[in-house]
Amino acid sequence: MMRRLGLLIALGACLFSGRPSPLIAADSFPGGTSDWFGYTKYDFNFDGKDCCVVEPKTTAPGKPWIWRARFWGHEPQTDLALLAEGFHVAYMDVANLFGNPEAVAHWNAFYDYLTAEHGFAVRPALEGMSRGGLIVYNWAAANPDRVACIYADAPVCDIKSWPGGLGEGTGNSEMWPLCLEAYGLTDETVKTFKGNPIDHLEPLAKAGVPLLHICGDADQGVPLSENTAILAERYRALEGPIKLIIKAGVGHHPHSLEDPAPIVRFILRNTCGKDPFMDLRSSLKNSYIRFQKEKKGRVAFLGGSITEGDGWRDLVCEGLQKRFPDTEFDFINAGISSTDSTLGAFRLSRDVFGRGQVDLLFLDSAVNDQYNGRTETESIRGVEGIIRHARKIQPEIDIVIQYFVDPPKMEWIRKGEVPPVIAAQEKVAEHYKIPMIDQAASVTERIDSGEFTWATFKDLHPSPFGHRVYARAIDRLFDTAWNLDLEPDAETTPHEPLPEPVDALNYENGRYVEISQAKLGEGWSLVPSWEPKDQAGRRKQFTHVPMLVAEQPGAELELEFSGTAIGLLEVAGPDVGVLEYSVDGAPPKQLEQFTEWSERLHIPWAYMLEADLDPGDHRLILRTTDKKNEASGGHAIRIVQFLAN
Repeated sequence: MMRRLGLLIALGACLFSGRPSPLIAADSFPGGTSDWFGYTKYDFNFDGKDCCVVEPKTTAPGKPWIWRARFWGHEPQTDLALLAEGFHVAYMDVANLFGNPEAVAHWNAFYDYLTAEHGFAVRPALEGMSRGGLIVYNWAAANPDRVACIYADAPVCDIKSWPGGLGEGTGNSEMWPLCLEAYGLTDETVKTFKGNPIDHLEPLAKAGVPLLHICGDADQGVPLSENTAILAERYRALEGPIKLIIKAGVGHHPHSLEDPAPIVRFILRNTCGKDPFMDLRSSLKNSYIRFQKEKKGRVAFLGGSITEGDGWRDLVCEGLQKRFPDTEFDFINAGISSTDSTLGAFRLSRDVFGRGQVDLLFLDSAVNDQYNGRTETESIRGVEGIIRHARKIQPEIDIVIQYFVDPPKMEWIRKGEVPPVIAAQEKVAEHYKIPMIDQAASVTERIDSGEFTWATFKDLHPSPFGHRVYARAIDRLFDTAWNLDLEPDAETTPHEPLPEPVDALNYENGRYVEISQAKLGEGWSLVPSWEPKDQAGRRKQFTHVPMLVAEQPGAELELEFSGTAIGLLEVAGPDVGVLEYSVDGAPPKQLEQFTEWSERLHIPWAYMLEADLDPGDHRLILRTTDKKNEASGGHAIRIVQFLAN
């Protein structure tokens, strides 16, 4: 007993350390071995229960696994397909416990053993066939943060239905007394029993655990109406994602699908290692070393309003603190509504690295690059500028790029095409081996497969449900990248040297040039703390800050700068006009400041005036004109910073 206790203490100590314990070799199990459809199967006893594990020929990154409940080997097509994808398959027989607390305790011990001793992923896919639904759901409800997804096949969701037969189903008179005994119930007390899968779905919904149920609509043993139908209705009411595949005219058997492809696809896109919508490419080892070993970490989030607002970012911060409870984190919210990759490249030094070393940087700009009308070239130059600049400042920094979803992107994806803005940014991310999560394609497929609806997700600014979807995808990336066995002397190391750029004129040397550097003519004023005088909206980062302001035609300024590009960061509100500018005495060009949002918002906007200049010193002349958009109320300009590269 003492030896068993010591083992469990050791297991618990390294459960979330991301590494297996040295007690047992990571790929060795006790007991005998046998061939199972060409794979090695280990049979052994653990915690007093018969168990088995089947190992793949090649293990997928992050060591994903599917945990089967009951009826080992019955309709094995899903398990075999996942073995081919690099999953392990695990089984623990807790027969005749009907998912009761004792069964959950056995599963807890087996989970600890597999994750801590053998490095299995911390979030397995659960497979509950028939009465196996009781244990997978009851264990999941007790451990919602340890579940990747649940595949349930004609599952029992209420013991009153099976084996009780207290409704329309046939029940099982032999199993019913055993079930009541397992839960300490009687024929009377079971009527008010609230320990069924249908009774404790809140933890799973809150965690955003995706569910897949496959059932026959003619099932008389485990009737659809008393089990899956109730569970699905309640789960959707809790805003949990669930997909149903109902087999017309089919009873309790046969289980599964002849072609398991829909099941396998569901599991792959909701587990670590083989998610088709993410690509680890290199590693996130440096940030893991900092968080796990050095107990320090700074994580920055650079993007637009989807990043700035409460949601996925907060969930990721909470999740990191849970993964590394002893680590002192500094989280930087560098999201600013309406801004895109162009401005991101110029504000990187101040807004991301302003407090020093950053270990992990999240980047998103595909939504605003699209809506702000950035060309492919501009998007490449912006994203590449951010990546190169960040790696020049700190070669060890880990970077993750995401592509969030919106209706235009969904249209492209449904045509089988990559949205142009994602294609442009992916050209850069792949070039630099930056880990990627294509949230847009993932959400679109999950909606189209019936897991949830666009209305539940809400829109490009997600509902809390949608933010949970984003955060769980990031968790899957972490599960894949951070299932590591660190050496005691492990240290952070620089990423590969920067390759030749995709675009030599990217904004890797982007910087702010203070407005005080300009030479002002008549009509200009330096307002030390600008705020709007109208009722139009504003962004908090762009009020009560210094600005160069001109409101009448004919105001002219001059700026000398060095670099290959010059631009303006300004507030393009309801009264802005058309500008005229010239660099190095070239013929003047005009710039329309008014955007489609200007009529109701003092919107921050980065305008690149010239981006293909020869390296060296240059001179900008900028003036207001008497031209304006017909919807504009004036000829104003308000400059927050000049942008030079």
